[in-house]
Formats: sequence, structure tokens, C-alpha cells
Amino acid sequence: MHILIVEDELGIVQFLQQGLQEEGYQITTANDGLKGFELTQSQQFDLILLDWMLPKISGIDLCKAIRIKNHTTPIIFLTAKDTVKETIEGLKAGANDYIKKPFSFEELVERIKVHFRYQKGSETLSLGTITIDLSKYIVLKNDEEIALTQREFELLVYLIRNKGKVCTRNEILKDVWNISFEYDTGVIDVFINAIRKKLNLKIEEDYIKTIRGVGYIAND
Repeated sequence: MHILIVEDELGIVQFLQQGLQEEGYQITTANDGLKGFELTQSQQFDLILLDWMLPKISGIDLCKAIRIKNHTTPIIFLTAKDTVKETIEGLKAGANDYIKKPFSFEELVERIKVHFRYQKGSETLSLGTITIDLSKYIVLKNDEEIALTQREFELLVYLIRNKGKVCTRNEILKDVWNISFEYDTGVIDVFINAIRKKLNLKIEEDYIKTIRGVGYIAND
């Protein structure tokens, strides 16, 4: 697996590069946003580790630029910014995950493995008129392809895999966002609303129900 690290702090770059290479990953690095963008346009990466505060092009703008043509490569922000507003901003820009500096290297490795597991799926899932091809990252509704961000995709897949079971907001944070500490669950509602809107669910297509004060349940 080939990972791109876009980070301007040399010490962090060296630490990540050495550690991830020891884990068996191929590593390419860029020390500013412009170089990072150029690399994403000329090479294919399996995952991108992205700092928020970068020279030339900010991490948030780089994330948006990457997502114009690349909707599937997982992007993980490594940043000291950690307010709910900033977290939502990063996720809306197309990031899949968010790790606050300073972070545990062991936690980062586990999160990388989680994202790679999503890329290995080959099964097909269904929910009413919705079909998901996990191997191709394709979501269809009545045979029409629906464009979701990878985080939206992962959340929808999670709900369908747990069809018929109430998924609490804390469970979703832990299993989809990899967040096991106390956190504002409002970010989940933002993504659920985005999924519903993109799927254009009609009244009779009540596939994703809200369980007030608890979470969500997917049913045909």
C-alpha cells in the first residue's frame, strides 16, 4: 500500500516515514500543499495523511482539490485543530478521518488499517431501492449512480450492514469515525442528512429512520 504524507514539520515526517515503512507501507512525502497536489495528480496513492496548516496551499484547500477528481482515496487529517466546527469543515472538504496532534502512532496505524479494510470489500449490499458495490465504491438508487463522499459511503455501509439494529450515535462514532472518547455526536446528524438528501429519499422510502435521543436504524 502506497501512502502520501503531506506535512511541513520535518520531525513529524521522519517519524511517520520510518514508522510506516517498518509497518510495510511504501511512503512518499511532500513538505507543502502545492507539491502534495502535484503528486496526487501524477501518482496513485492508497491513502493520504494530510496536515491542515501547510505552506503554499492549505490542507483544507488541498483536500477539496484532490476530491474534484478523486472520490475514493482515504484522506486522514493530522492537525492540532480540534473544535467541532473545524472537524466538520475538514470532513465536509472530503476527509475521511481526523487525528489530533500529538497523536499515538499505534492509533494512527490502526486507523489506516480500518480504511484499507474498506477498500478490500467485494460484496454487494442492498437497502430497498439502494444497491452498493463495495469493490467499486458505487452506490446505485434505482440503477442511477449516486455520488457520496467516502465518509458518507462508510456510514451508509455501516447502517446497512447493521440493518434492523438500532445503531447508537456513540457506536457510530466508535465504529465509523474511530472516536472512542466523549465527542459531539452532532457531526453524525450532518452526514445522515447529507446522505438522505443525495439519495433523494421519498416519504415511502423511509430506509434510514431516526430513533430520537438514541441513533439510527436502517430497514427496507
